[in-house]
Amino acid sequence: MIRVLLADDQSLVRAGFRALLDAQPDIEVAGEAADGEEALRRVRELRPDVVLMDIRMPLLDGLGATRRITSDPALADVKVVVLTTFEVDEYVFEAIRAGASGFLVKDTEPDELLRAVRAVVEGDALLSPGVTRRLIAEFAARSKQPAAADALARLTEREREVMALVGIGLSNEEIARRLVVSPLTAKTHVSRTMVKLGARDRAQLVVLAYESGLVRPGWLG
Repeated sequence: MIRVLLADDQSLVRAGFRALLDAQPDIEVAGEAADGEEALRRVRELRPDVVLMDIRMPLLDGLGATRRITSDPALADVKVVVLTTFEVDEYVFEAIRAGASGFLVKDTEPDELLRAVRAVVEGDALLSPGVTRRLIAEFAARSKQPAAADALARLTEREREVMALVGIGLSNEEIARRLVVSPLTAKTHVSRTMVKLGARDRAQLVVLAYESGLVRPGWLG
């Protein structure tokens, strides 16, 4: 059973999400929070698998709450999907930097929201369909200067290649076609790379690919 915490300052929004999620045989709403501070308390208390986190909330906004969740080793298994009313580029960049595993606009179709919850539990990154590779390129352009690439030394040549392909936005299926391997093999390489680098999920692997200098802006071939 996937346990979800709803963090949104609008009770009507929370009620709608709860009705959708609780109707699923494999998902249950473990709790709710109306602001960022309450969300933190509830996450520490309930240890949900996924937090659906609104950005604009009182006391502490969703990005701040996400940073505090993802920086706490005791909450390493908690995945955050950031929700907002507007698909604003800057929110996407900041959500990924804060450690979010996904980003969705609130008018996302119900099936897409359910897929997001299930996907992040499996370790996949999730961006709203409207968030394209253009945003990945813009995120890269805004990134800080490449950090020391010492961490990459523990990767095999194939794992570096796979990490670079993840960094330019390819799915496991696309990576498999590019490298002429099976999708399962591609997924295994991605998983091993994440473990070696201590990446929480695929979204963080994208960040590391750019910040290590392994991938540069414009490499979207």
